Amino acid sequence: MRGNSFGRAFKVTTFGESHGPMIGVVIDGCPAGLKMDIEFVQEQLARRKPGQSRITTQRKESDEVMFVSGIFEGKTTGTPIAAIIMNEDARSKDYAEMSDKYRPSHADFTLDAKFGHRDPRGGGRSSARETAARVVAGGVAQLLLGLQRIRIHAYVSQVGPIVLEKSPEQIHFHRIEKNIVRCPDAATAKKMETFIDETRKRGDTVGGVVTCVVRGCPAGLGEPVFDKLHADLGKAMLSINAVKGFEIGSGFGSVAMHGSAHNDLFAKSSGKVVTTTNHSGGIQGGISNGMDIYFRVAFKPVATIMKAQTTVNRKGNADVIHGKGRHDPCVVPRAVPIVEAMTAIVLADHWLRNRTAKVG
Repeated sequence: MRGNSFGRAFKVTTFGESHGPMIGVVIDGCPAGLKMDIEFVQEQLARRKPGQSRITTQRKESDEVMFVSGIFEGKTTGTPIAAIIMNEDARSKDYAEMSDKYRPSHADFTLDAKFGHRDPRGGGRSSARETAARVVAGGVAQLLLGLQRIRIHAYVSQVGPIVLEKSPEQIHFHRIEKNIVRCPDAATAKKMETFIDETRKRGDTVGGVVTCVVRGCPAGLGEPVFDKLHADLGKAMLSINAVKGFEIGSGFGSVAMHGSAHNDLFAKSSGKVVTTTNHSGGIQGGISNGMDIYFRVAFKPVATIMKAQTTVNRKGNADVIHGKGRHDPCVVPRAVPIVEAMTAIVLADHWLRNRTAKVG
């Protein structure tokens, strides 16, 4: 099975299944001498872990990370960093019915079509449980980026039809963790929370949008052709479970604008080249321009619903499937740290690549 690794200079490989004994990650390319703040990494995992509120899955996992290589006396050694997280609350019996039936909008059928054999327990390798390993890697990447004063903030900007009517420039990031939805506006967050709760009680699910803002990123990260910075960010986001859309800067809204309105004009401020607007979202020609990077990530409704649905079994015969197990009625509150983690991995990878891009 391919496709388990991401990045070049900062390479992340995850392993494990939702109902196996553990999941884990190997990080290759992290420079030696980085002070490893395990408490910070653990805090990121706590933001992602299940069972943190009534609007998330009630699976109970402590998600305590154990680093097993690549760290000595509290600092990275430059060798591969390996970390594991034990699975403590898997209930494989909840998925007995799924072993022979295909869940609508899940990876059951496609995994069978590709491999002819799959682990049906919680989705196996295709489960969002795998993203906990990414958060560990993202935590390490954020520690590395912190040395360059690059800061990443993600928040929930939409749940179903409820939209946060504020631009990224208007957001107070310290308010993101003030509520269980992770929306930085209290009134909007309350509406979102109520909507998710009502949806959950009906046995249904709902999607949403996570907005991410990167501040302090220097100009010059990224490549001009295939490895454009925004292309790698797009791939990173679309690799997250349930993601159906990615747009950066003005995104799809740019099609209704004229070039005269959309162009980001250059100016000089405090000795630095800046742009007077930021429709580009901080990236031009595939390379960061020093302005804030901002983008939006769309998440579909969770595929497992607590209602009977028609399907077919592995023999192709018509059948009915009943939703079981513990699932999020809306993934976006827990997706916030995952979006931040994947953003950090991309930026760390390009920052390390950029160190050899020029002399001096």
